[in-house]
Amino acid sequence: MFFDIVFIVAGLVLLVLGGEALVRGASTLAAKVGISPLVIGLVVVSAATSAPEFAVTVDAVLQGEPDLAVGNVVGSNIVNILFILGLSAIVSPLIIKRQLVRFDIPVMVGISVLLVAVSLDGQISLVDGILLLGGLAVHTVISVVIGRRESRATAQLTEEPIEKARPLWLALVLLIAGIGLLVLGARLLVDGAVGIATALGISSLVIGLTVVAVGTSLPELATSIIAVRRGERDMAVGNIVGSNIFNIGMVLGLPAILFGQGIPVSPAAIALDLPLMLATAVALLPIAFTGFIIARWEGSLFVALYIAYTAYLVLASTQHDALEGFTDVMLWFVLPLLAITLIAVTAYEVGVIRGRKAVIEGGPSENAEAAGSAPPAPPAA
Repeated sequence: MFFDIVFIVAGLVLLVLGGEALVRGASTLAAKVGISPLVIGLVVVSAATSAPEFAVTVDAVLQGEPDLAVGNVVGSNIVNILFILGLSAIVSPLIIKRQLVRFDIPVMVGISVLLVAVSLDGQISLVDGILLLGGLAVHTVISVVIGRRESRATAQLTEEPIEKARPLWLALVLLIAGIGLLVLGARLLVDGAVGIATALGISSLVIGLTVVAVGTSLPELATSIIAVRRGERDMAVGNIVGSNIFNIGMVLGLPAILFGQGIPVSPAAIALDLPLMLATAVALLPIAFTGFIIARWEGSLFVALYIAYTAYLVLASTQHDALEGFTDVMLWFVLPLLAITLIAVTAYEVGVIRGRKAVIEGGPSENAEAAGSAPPAPPAA
């Protein structure tokens, strides 16, 4: 267990270094090639930070551990939204671009629905893998096309002098080095965490949903927090949304194609974890759509939900006596209260937005009346 702890500490250090290098290289690349940081986060950074999930999933399929493979992806997507996006919003409120709300987040919800649908028969088959991978390919192409249309204005607003001065070759070196450090750091941390969890007798599905999911999502966490601290909020949010799409399309879709027999999906994942993954994706829509911002309190709510979900998994895996009481409290008190709160906040913010639109569309006279002043006199004949 001593070496497992050493692996965890070394992995965390490499993750921080890799995240810093990746963000610096990606932001410079965005400025140099004329693509917005949002698209870089959705495509380049997302593919890079999904590399650990892909490696773990392929290795799990080869070793005959399909529960670990599916649990890794499903758990990573839940971690990305509830924990990583929530923690990033706590560090600094996240502004959501209209492209994310109108296109990327709906695509994430749609591909999550597709994954749930193709998993209902208990297997992700070859055809299912082609559908998932095709969805990823379509999203990538459209994202790049949209990004190129708005690239010049976005690049002028986001690039910094230090990014302009850094040469392109150095940006590519930082990008590659960052990816390598993230993959190595995640692997060391996952090996150490899995070793400790296995010694405690935790099942493969629970390890995949918690320990491995958090471990392989640490590149996203490091990249998102560093991007927020450096002012690259577009990259932080785009990284999370794009990573979830990559996790489903590439990390599950490609292995299902490469290994023609498909990937089995356990009944436990179909009953709880896949619907919860879909629910977290859907929950991001009203929060992003109403105010185009994820506030600190919303981030705190996401993190609290992830802690509750993890607690449930641990209690269920160990058959703890507190499981029944914990489940009753969550089902009959916490979740209904949460639903009411989200509905009330969403309704309020929608009302505010409609009020602003009405004032804008009302014209000068109505604005003056709303302010308590007399309307302007009619023009002379």
